[in-house]
Amino acid sequence: MVGTTAAGAKARLYDAFATSGKALASGKRLELLDLLAQGERTVDALAKAAGLNLTTASAHLQTLKRAGFVATRREGVRIHYRLAGDDVAQLLALLRKVAETHQAAVTAAVDAYLGADRATEVTRAELRARVTAGDVVVLDVRPVEEYRAGHIPGAVSIPVEELTYRIDELPEETEIVVYCRGAYCVLAHDAVRLLAGRGRRAIRLGDGILEWRLAELPVDAGDLI
Repeated sequence: MVGTTAAGAKARLYDAFATSGKALASGKRLELLDLLAQGERTVDALAKAAGLNLTTASAHLQTLKRAGFVATRREGVRIHYRLAGDDVAQLLALLRKVAETHQAAVTAAVDAYLGADRATEVTRAELRARVTAGDVVVLDVRPVEEYRAGHIPGAVSIPVEELTYRIDELPEETEIVVYCRGAYCVLAHDAVRLLAGRGRRAIRLGDGILEWRLAELPVDAGDLI
């Protein structure tokens, strides 16, 4: 009888763990977590950024909330979502890295999405050293609201969709280090290709602001540079 009771308790424990796993078993829910890792957003903003209608976005967010991955606050009639903690961001980053390491299909999908030309990059440590030396411009190509929520100190904000007509705001002779949301964000790849096509020297940060934050490196917030 005691053994049966213990087995039942163990099953309930693992079922509780499985609830978290089930909440992550959706590509769109992982994308929503990725967006929330950039900062707090309303349901409307999340739906637009993820290419979802409001009803579907709300349903996904409620699933994530029930699993404890996101938290909310109300401001008038608007509901704002945020990650429940840095541990959720760490879980997201680890899940993606483990998947790429152990699933051949993920590696192929990464190359198809980001492009296979990913050799020109710098590490966080290399970037910090070069910023100290003053021989690079750091360019943040995320949407403005994400930049305002938190960015690498000293980074210039030019969203990737504005880069073509704002390229002259960047110095011509200085190398540009581009970054965006994280290791699997296509915005920086697109920006480097665009800059290189216009004759600029540009490379990428090997990951992005998600990994920068998780490494507990300095982050600024607020006004544009």
